[in-house]
Amino acid sequence: MTFIIKCLPIILNVLGITLLIVLIVLGIKIIKVMNNIDGIVKDVDDKVKSLNNVFKLIDKTTDGVAFVTDKVINAISSFILKLFKKKYKKEREEGKENDET
Repeated sequence: MTFIIKCLPIILNVLGITLLIVLIVLGIKIIKVMNNIDGIVKDVDDKVKSLNNVFKLIDKTTDGVAFVTDKVINAISSFILKLFKKKYKKEREEGKENDET
């Protein structure tokens, strides 16, 4: 029993020191990994910023194309509506003339 009482604190101290050393080493490795990740994130951020102008150009182009197609479709639909309105008015006037006679 006295052997356990004398050896147990020594074993716990050795295990504690070992755990402390392992945690310090892991902390240093984590710091190195975080620095590498920070560098990669900065690099990706720079590349995304350089592509920002391309995305803006694509966005403006698609907006322009959408505007033009909307105008063309609007013009075609209004032309078709005018044709049918004229035809409808002619038929209606002919119908009124037939009703009057």
